[in-house]
Amino acid sequence: MKRSSRRSCLTAMLAAATLSSTKTASAQPGKGPIQLQCDLLVDPKKEKAMLEHWEKVFKPLAKKQPGFIDVKLLKLRTAIRGKQPAGGNYRFAITHQSEETRQTWIKSHDHVLAWDPIEAMLLDKQYALLLYDIY
Repeated sequence: MKRSSRRSCLTAMLAAATLSSTKTASAQPGKGPIQLQCDLLVDPKKEKAMLEHWEKVFKPLAKKQPGFIDVKLLKLRTAIRGKQPAGGNYRFAITHQSEETRQTWIKSHDHVLAWDPIEAMLLDKQYALLLYDIY
């Protein structure tokens, strides 16, 4: 076997082994990435200010946190099938490498700077927090 062919074969085997171990880890609850979701009822009078804070403060602070993967803020357009979430016109979803990295983020001063102003613009602060394992 030629040296370059042997190297290509070893590289492919290593990549397959890495992919396999990543899938196995994420298939075990509590061992892989997580996503926190909540439905938020934003005060229509404060919506513009909330969106500005989201873009200029929340997203930049969240993105620099260890373990951060992604964050989304979704505005409900319409319920096509089923019921609209009670008391929610926005859905917030943040993804982290683990629950441990998310916990570190929520205990940080950056989280206070990022989240507290958004929460102050909500009409209902008793929103559900749903934590999902990602498979």
